[in-house]
Amino acid sequence: MVLKVFISGMSGNKEVKKRQQRVLMILDSKSIKYELIDITEPGKESEKDFMQTKSLSKGGTVSDPDPKHALPPQIFFDEEYCGDYDGFDLANEIDTLEEFLRLVPPGTKAAAEAAAAEAKENGEKDDKENKENVEVQEV
Repeated sequence: MVLKVFISGMSGNKEVKKRQQRVLMILDSKSIKYELIDITEPGKESEKDFMQTKSLSKGGTVSDPDPKHALPPQIFFDEEYCGDYDGFDLANEIDTLEEFLRLVPPGTKAAAEAAAAEAKENGEKDDKENKENVEVQEV
């Protein structure tokens, strides 16, 4: 099972280049292994068709509302479409990147972290309430 990142090594679009670099930088910083597929290399026409067909079958992308062209970067887990840059960036910001990339089952990490945060918050509230009760009794 492999995470695949489809990019364009010869894009003239500065925004596409910046987005590709950001995706790769984040994946590298989190030590997430991936296969990089440059759809502009000779002989990669079938990969380009795959990327465009599979990403468009999900209704196009947020960054490219024209359903004729899915712009890189596009991210897949094996043959399963994960999303485009906008989805990746959002998942990174809300700390659900591993779920977005299909590296953990949906809800696993987020649910565990939410439960831990809630337990910690409740523990802190209980401590504060206990201190307040002790202070009230001492008066």
